[in-house]
Amino acid sequence: MITLTKEGGPADLDGVTHLSIGVSWDPTAGSSGGVLGKLRRKTGTDLDLIAVALQGGDPVRLAGLDSLDPMGNGSLLHSGDNQTGHGDGDDETVTVEFARLPSVITSIVFVAAAYKKGSSFQKARNISFKVYDATGGSSEQVADIWPSLLSQDNGCAVAKAVRTGGTWKLEVVNETGKIKQGDEHALMRFAVSK
Repeated sequence: MITLTKEGGPADLDGVTHLSIGVSWDPTAGSSGGVLGKLRRKTGTDLDLIAVALQGGDPVRLAGLDSLDPMGNGSLLHSGDNQTGHGDGDDETVTVEFARLPSVITSIVFVAAAYKKGSSFQKARNISFKVYDATGGSSEQVADIWPSLLSQDNGCAVAKAVRTGGTWKLEVVNETGKIKQGDEHALMRFAVSK
């Protein structure tokens, strides 16, 4: 297993037919102690993993939030919205089956966001991103991505899969920014800018 970094350049995905990106986090009380802190830990915080499929510079499909199979053919699947961060393993996952993606899709940007009102990166801890080779029906973790979330921003473009000829490459983006909470067009504009 490797840790993918922005400085390491794109990773060649030749031979990988199914790729999964997973995010996990734990709820935290933030700066609140006492009863309010216990309540915040119990209710958790809602982060979102969103994959934006692009045709050149235009967003054409979004996997995440309430869209689990935006292509309608299983080529880009979201596991569903975990609204608390409670539980073991990945809280949300996006899986890409490259061969079934329409040929017009040139890239996919994976964004972690505190998208819904009241959510924030500051209300979560132990945020981690895992990359899986899901070729052959079983998922094997092949890499970690450790993005910087030490900002007041509420969006992080974590990684981008890019079609290069007949193959795909995965590059770490690791750029944060502000996304207007609840605004899907702002989310897509953020992804396009990466």
